[in-house]
Amino acid sequence: MTHAKTLYDKHIDAHTVCALDDQGHVLLYIDRQVINEYTSPQAFSGLREAGRDVWRPHTALAVVDHVNPTTPLRVAAMPDAGGALQVSYLQQNCEKFAIELFDVLDKRQGIEHVIAPEQGFILPGMVIAAGDSHTTTYGALGAFGFGIGTSEIEHLLATQTLVYKRLKSMRVTVDGKLGTGLTSKDVIMALIGKIGASGASGYAIEFAGSTIEALSVEARMTICNMAVEAGARGAFMAPDDKVFAYLQLKPRAPQGEQWERAVARWRLLYSDPGAQFDQEVHLDATELQPMVTWGTSPDQAATIGSTVPDPQGVSDLILRQDMRRALSYMGLEPGMALNEVVISHAFIGSCTNARIEDLRDAAHVVRGHKVAAHVRAMIVPGSTQVRDQAEAEGLAAIFIEAGFEWRQSGCSMCLAMNDDVLAPGDRCASSTNRNFEGRQGAGARTHLMSPAMVAAAAITGHLTDVRQLAGRL
Repeated sequence: MTHAKTLYDKHIDAHTVCALDDQGHVLLYIDRQVINEYTSPQAFSGLREAGRDVWRPHTALAVVDHVNPTTPLRVAAMPDAGGALQVSYLQQNCEKFAIELFDVLDKRQGIEHVIAPEQGFILPGMVIAAGDSHTTTYGALGAFGFGIGTSEIEHLLATQTLVYKRLKSMRVTVDGKLGTGLTSKDVIMALIGKIGASGASGYAIEFAGSTIEALSVEARMTICNMAVEAGARGAFMAPDDKVFAYLQLKPRAPQGEQWERAVARWRLLYSDPGAQFDQEVHLDATELQPMVTWGTSPDQAATIGSTVPDPQGVSDLILRQDMRRALSYMGLEPGMALNEVVISHAFIGSCTNARIEDLRDAAHVVRGHKVAAHVRAMIVPGSTQVRDQAEAEGLAAIFIEAGFEWRQSGCSMCLAMNDDVLAPGDRCASSTNRNFEGRQGAGARTHLMSPAMVAAAAITGHLTDVRQLAGRL
């Protein structure tokens, strides 16, 4: 009798070279890897010092995305010496080891987790590893992606394998139709709020249910991207006809007979009936409301119509202390209405929410409005391709007319590694994935939300329920 397998088990079993012990450690074959200028230097230095080559350079794709400036006029020069050195070293290593590179002037340049799917570099059934925790994004395509450290990058480049320990499995089932103004960002923020920032530690999450099936592929990417903020080491969804349609015309997708054979195999990528998960979590999409964070962890979030929580009402001492520290950093008081918190900045960008559908959603809110006089608002597309498409569709003109800065692609203010940095005390409505202390700049305060919610906040000048903004529908 064949044992019913989860989709996670199917991925790992198909890529296991050999078992290493009875504790779940295996030698895992990795199909492809994405490399950036920030997490790769030490790995390449290790290869050089050991005199090793990259074993399968054609399975790697390199991109400049973390340190490059996003000023409207794109130039090759980096704004600081450290960034220039990282970019230069990546170029040297890609030349030496024959790895394809999308540099800052390449028309395909962008954030790694945006450009890899849009190029068709990520396909269902693959196992992907990269030096960035949000590699989980690729699960939306039916691949299994996870982040790794620098020493692991070196091992991967040299051998195309990694020592890997099997995870436990969690299925998150989301059912019901999302209400007006609700997006996949609200779904994943609600999940993180429900299970906590470490609620999925040690797990790979499989998302399922009617809500997930109804989402676009790009919306699914947002969910898989932020699953890591609940502690998950991986997250994915069974590929379906939406995924196949998304991939079919991508530059690097299989063509002709190879495409037909590939799709036939991809249709087998699902959890078998009766497959057992270590944990089951359920969400009712009809009960969800637009979400915003009030603290300094993605699980410190609430619905936009609620108030800042009071730590005094929490019995857990450690949790209470964490809440107090977060409120002190954020400059908020218990009982404050979240929809009255005034912002100074609005940022739409990042590998979480800077794809074309995100920009369309934000433009729908912005059309006919102006950014509040005291707010600096920025749009940083996830890739040059997204930027070009937004300009062709007239979205850029809507943003510019409203008073948004229309920037070049890059990670930008998501983690403030270039010159897009907030000052101490600045308060930003952000479509990004993390709101840690200093994430967008030392002393800066970040409120996470969907792109549509950021757009609404930019217009009103304070955190706002997008459903209440005139002209939203």
